[in-house]
Amino acid sequence: QVQLVESGGGLVQAGGSLRLSCSASGNIININSIDWYRQQEPHKPRELVAGTDTVGDTEYADSVKGRFTISRDNTKNTVYLQMNNLKPEDTAVYYCHYLRFRDYWGQGTPVTVSS
Repeated sequence: QVQLVESGGGLVQAGGSLRLSCSASGNIININSIDWYRQQEPHKPRELVAGTDTVGDTEYADSVKGRFTISRDNTKNTVYLQMNNLKPEDTAVYYCHYLRFRDYWGQGTPVTVSS
C-alpha cells in the first residue's frame, strides 16, 4: 500500500508564495514518480501541475511554468511544490499522485489565492 499526505495549503494574496509538501510512505519504489495535480472545480478533471515525464525530465503545466518548482527529498520521502507569484486562477485543491499498478492519491490540500 501507498500513503500520500499533502500539507501546506492555505489562503494567500495574489503575488504571494506557498510551499506544499507531500509525505509518502508505504510501497514507494521511486519518489521521482510522484506528481502534483490540481482540481479547480469539483466537476472538472484534475490537471497535471508538475511531474516527471517518461524520459525523466521535469514537466510543468504551461500556466505555472516559471512560477512553480517541484523538488524531492529522498531522505524524507517527501515531494515539494514551491509556488511563487500566485494568481487567483491557481485556486484549487492540490493533490499528489503516484502510479504503480494503480493510481494513488492523497487527500488534497486546498489553496485559495485572493485578488
